[in-house]
Amino acid sequence: MWTPHHTSRWIFTGLLLVFLVLRVFLQEMYQSLLDDVTPYHKSRWVFAALLVLGFLARVFLLQFFFYLIDHVILGFGADDGPELPTRANEEFRPFIRRLPEFKFWYSVTKSTVIAVICTFFDCFNIPVFWPILVMYFITLTCITLKRQIKHMIKYRYLPFTHGKPKYQGHEDTGKVISPK
Repeated sequence: MWTPHHTSRWIFTGLLLVFLVLRVFLQEMYQSLLDDVTPYHKSRWVFAALLVLGFLARVFLLQFFFYLIDHVILGFGADDGPELPTRANEEFRPFIRRLPEFKFWYSVTKSTVIAVICTFFDCFNIPVFWPILVMYFITLTCITLKRQIKHMIKYRYLPFTHGKPKYQGHEDTGKVISPK
C-alpha cells in the first residue's frame, strides 16, 4: 500500500546518496589538487604569501584588526613528534622535522582562507578590549612553555651546564698533519 511517508523516505534516501557521492567526488578532486601542487615549493609559498598579504590588506582597509589574532591561532596545532628510543635496538634520530614543510604550508594556507572568509560576515566583527588579548597571549605562551618544560623533564634534558656530569676524555697525543 502506497503512502506519502514511503515516498518522502525514498526522496530523502536519494538526496542523501547524491550528497555522499558528491562529497566523495569533491574530496578526491581536492586531494588530487594537493598532490599536483606538492612539488612546487616556491609557487606554493608565493601563493601563501600573496594570500596573507591580501588578508592583511583587507583587515587594514576594513579595520578588522581582531581577525589577525584569529588568523594566527587557527590551524597551528603541534603534535608530539618523534620519541626517544625505549629499547636498545632502536635508533634515535634527533633531527627529524616535527612539522613537515608541506603540512606547515597547508595549515598556513587553510587558516588564511578561513580568516578571509570570516571577514565577509559581520557576526565575527566583535570588538575586543586589548588587555584581554595581552592576557590571552601570555596564557598561550605559558601553556606552550609548560608543555616544553614537561617534555624536557620527562627525558632528563638539562639545557644548562650546571648539574650535568663532566666526562674526562683521554688526552689527544696524535700529531696534526698539515697539508702542503
